[in-house]
Amino acid sequence: MATRNTLALILAGGRGSRLHNMTDWRAKPAVPFGGKFRIIDFPLSNCVNSGVRRIGVVTQYKAQSLIRHIQRGWSFLDGRFKEFVELLPAQQRTEETWYQGTADAVFQNLDILRNHDPSYVLILGGDHIYKMDYSKLLDEHIQKGADMSIACLEVSLEEARAFGVMAVDEQWRITSFAEKPENPTPIPGQPDRALASMGIYVFNSQFLFEQLIRDHDDNASTHDFGKDIIPYLVNSQYRVYAHRFTNSCVNMASGIPYWRDVGTIDAYWEANIDLTTVTPDLNLYDEDWPIWTYQEQLPPAKFVFDDDNRRGQALDSMVSGGCIISGATIRRSLLFSNVQVRSFGIIEDSVILPNVDIGRHARLKNVVVEKNCIIPEGLRVGFDAEEDGKRFHVTKKGITLITPEMLGQGIHELR
Repeated sequence: MATRNTLALILAGGRGSRLHNMTDWRAKPAVPFGGKFRIIDFPLSNCVNSGVRRIGVVTQYKAQSLIRHIQRGWSFLDGRFKEFVELLPAQQRTEETWYQGTADAVFQNLDILRNHDPSYVLILGGDHIYKMDYSKLLDEHIQKGADMSIACLEVSLEEARAFGVMAVDEQWRITSFAEKPENPTPIPGQPDRALASMGIYVFNSQFLFEQLIRDHDDNASTHDFGKDIIPYLVNSQYRVYAHRFTNSCVNMASGIPYWRDVGTIDAYWEANIDLTTVTPDLNLYDEDWPIWTYQEQLPPAKFVFDDDNRRGQALDSMVSGGCIISGATIRRSLLFSNVQVRSFGIIEDSVILPNVDIGRHARLKNVVVEKNCIIPEGLRVGFDAEEDGKRFHVTKKGITLITPEMLGQGIHELR
């Protein structure tokens, strides 16, 4: 089976600066998502569910919380069966530089890859939310006799300007590739759509090693897969094929494949709030393709008081373990673990990260509250953007980010 001969590398070293203060103290893949998970749990779970059980996680930027999460939540694979999740921090293994680009991050771990001796190398980003069966991508790669395969999304021409865009022939062999083009090439027969790279690649291992060494020796290269490796391979007539995400996406709602880049505050808020709807686009209740994570031992959520003006309740919301809703009302919101909302509070359309304490009479609307915040009694946020902007970060769409530092609670705790 191809998955047993595959090594997956998850590139999880990026900061994710568009998330602003949420990545001041953690890498983007370590950002909490969906009430109990971290973003990196999605590619990790895809690997395990697909049968790819040899996984390396490449880290660099402020990786401590990510490292701790993986150590606690992903130590169940059994090394006796050559199954593992291995952390690969930037170590200057080949020269005295940190990772210079996505391809360089893989090149600097070339000795480790060779030691594991895989037939195929699956390269993944660590910062997107999706469910994908990588075994189908691998099978198609082998069937077509490809040197490299690239998973791709169908997006509008306007969206395509933010991606690597490929043109393909009738066999879906890639004939050209452009990184973030001003005028994306449309899909044949679909003039308003383009094929965008998902940053998910499969290589024949020996071919990958050769190309990484060649790219490393090229002084003009920025050592990036999208900017350097892929254009070179396509222009050199190697066998590079596109794989349609629709062929390997798991649990498509209404036939539309789910893939989210939650790299901005607005996108992060929208993806989390969508989970509170009756039928969300992302199914977290699927027993056939579970998302694995570090499972903290917490008591069930608790709702107390049932007086007319002091009723603990949550409507159209998700409330995680360890939460206490004490005489407060929660609407259309997602609460992570260990959140306490005290009496007479009203929380609407909000994402509250773990270990937040919300004081009495607080009113929060359209907010993301960072981990470990203590919300003062009577604080109102989400009703006056200009006033909120004096203390907090307010996006163009009106979502307000609140962090401990913004509240003057500047003692940093690991996030």
